[in-house]
Amino acid sequence: MVHLIREGFAMISRRSFEKVIAVASSRRQADLCISNAKILDVFNKEWFDGDLLIAEGYIAGFAKMGEGKAKCIVDAQGRYLVPGFIDSHVHIESSYLSPTEFSNLVLPYGTTSVVADPHEICNVCGLDGLRYMLKASEHTPLSVNLMIPSCVPATEFEHAGATLLAKDIKTMFGKDRILGLGEMMNYVGVVHGVPFVLDKIWEAKLANLPIDGHSPVISGSELDAYCASGIRTDHECATPQELKDRIRRGMYVMLRQGSACRNLLALLDGVNRANSQRCLFCTDDRQPKTTLEEGHINNNVRLAVHSGMPAIEALCIASLNSSDCYHMDDRGAIAPGRRADFLLLDDLSTFKPESVYVQGKLVAQGGKILSLSAHVEAKNVSGKMNVKDFSAKRLSLHLSSDNVRVIDIIAGGVVTGKGEAVVKVENGLWVHDPSQDILKIAVVERHHGTGNVGLALLRGYGLKHGSIATSVAHDSHNIIVVGDNDSDMETAVNDLICLGGGMTVVREGKVIDHLALPIAGLMTDLDAFSVSDKLSKLHELAHENLGVSPDIDPYMTLCFMALPVIPDYKVTDMGLFDVSQFKLVDLELPKRH
Repeated sequence: MVHLIREGFAMISRRSFEKVIAVASSRRQADLCISNAKILDVFNKEWFDGDLLIAEGYIAGFAKMGEGKAKCIVDAQGRYLVPGFIDSHVHIESSYLSPTEFSNLVLPYGTTSVVADPHEICNVCGLDGLRYMLKASEHTPLSVNLMIPSCVPATEFEHAGATLLAKDIKTMFGKDRILGLGEMMNYVGVVHGVPFVLDKIWEAKLANLPIDGHSPVISGSELDAYCASGIRTDHECATPQELKDRIRRGMYVMLRQGSACRNLLALLDGVNRANSQRCLFCTDDRQPKTTLEEGHINNNVRLAVHSGMPAIEALCIASLNSSDCYHMDDRGAIAPGRRADFLLLDDLSTFKPESVYVQGKLVAQGGKILSLSAHVEAKNVSGKMNVKDFSAKRLSLHLSSDNVRVIDIIAGGVVTGKGEAVVKVENGLWVHDPSQDILKIAVVERHHGTGNVGLALLRGYGLKHGSIATSVAHDSHNIIVVGDNDSDMETAVNDLICLGGGMTVVREGKVIDHLALPIAGLMTDLDAFSVSDKLSKLHELAHENLGVSPDIDPYMTLCFMALPVIPDYKVTDMGLFDVSQFKLVDLELPKRH
């Protein structure tokens, strides 16, 4: 019988364990030697010249420059050898790619491990979604480690596809590649001690597992209460002071660089040599186009260094800090006994890996993946479109007052403003006024056939003569649709139902183009290049044919309009939601006299 023990979050056999030690002590020859490299020591924060010895996918030790012996010797030619990068918080679903295609996409940029929160697919499919993400990433070179979503649904003011309680979450603790409890977005529930919220945190604490946070704009005693619960991280800091406030309370702060939310540069003034070990890099929500144009975690590193951060500090944030935070003690450093996940860099400016190794195997070179991961059938997570009694009539917005609340888009982020407006009302119904940049926005419940349609008004989107809809709508991922006329909005919703989910653009009653996302209405097995090309076309159509404001991402902005945990106004299938009051509010305001 082959006995396996857990080494960090990988498994190593006794035979491999003994061989690594034998190679380290020079009693056996290494499998691989990377010779003539400038090796990063993340512990002393310095470079040293030498050869790296690898056995059984693990680092065995070092040899003097040019003196390493192995079955296979690779000359690094003086390149920088650094640990593989770790994305400390990512929603793979937000790439619209299956886990296999996500692996194919990010590995060439040097990301060898991710801490992924399958919050999106679990809000559609429950634990079936979690099991799919585990299965689909089981054999990818990218090490995909999962946090169990804590907020399914995110609030009780929307209908998600599933409900995960503490007893459900507990069943997954201890499973391979399950690291802890995902971002606790219900910060109000934590601060006020809501039992079902604390139940989930308590189970994670009993299992001694890390808990991710999500605490935008809270401070003072509320932040104290949030941290006192044991929540370890936050990726929602917007200012250097917020970063310092959270680090002061023992949290790790993630410097996020996604497609829509980009906080890294704004936070750098708060990072220094004294506190950088409490900082992590993450992407959170990042589309393929952004990654293909800018990179992945190596982009975070590049931006930080170009803004004045010493390269070693940035590289430690990209590797060691995340391994420490999540107790992934088998990676994050070039040291004996750790996984041989590393990169060879030509320079410390572009941070584009020349070679990427995972457990001692070359998986990407010259910016290209060497072997594509095979797809895994999306059982139990496809065809999730249970919409009941929908028609254009359900989009009629009845008003008795022309004075209304409006969701105001704030370009560059997902926070919205609390707007007010006087709108056009005819025969008791809202009527689009072309002189106002105010549109109808609706959320159509798609999980349980409730027939719910939540309506609100959106300002600053810019769309004219058509409709845009998507089934990617954080966090419950119902269908969200915006438009200036009910007919096109109806066509857009029906197109998504036929596709099994995705994104669509409609004008004058016709579907101009769409992208099908059949995996839970969130993802596709198409490759990143195909998805990027399709998204580019959809963006072009949104801006040029429908007039969506050039300052915003048409789809990323739209999908966050249904997120009832980010201030201030949002819309769910139950109606207009005021996040600061944490309750549903009437669309209408008292009539002006």
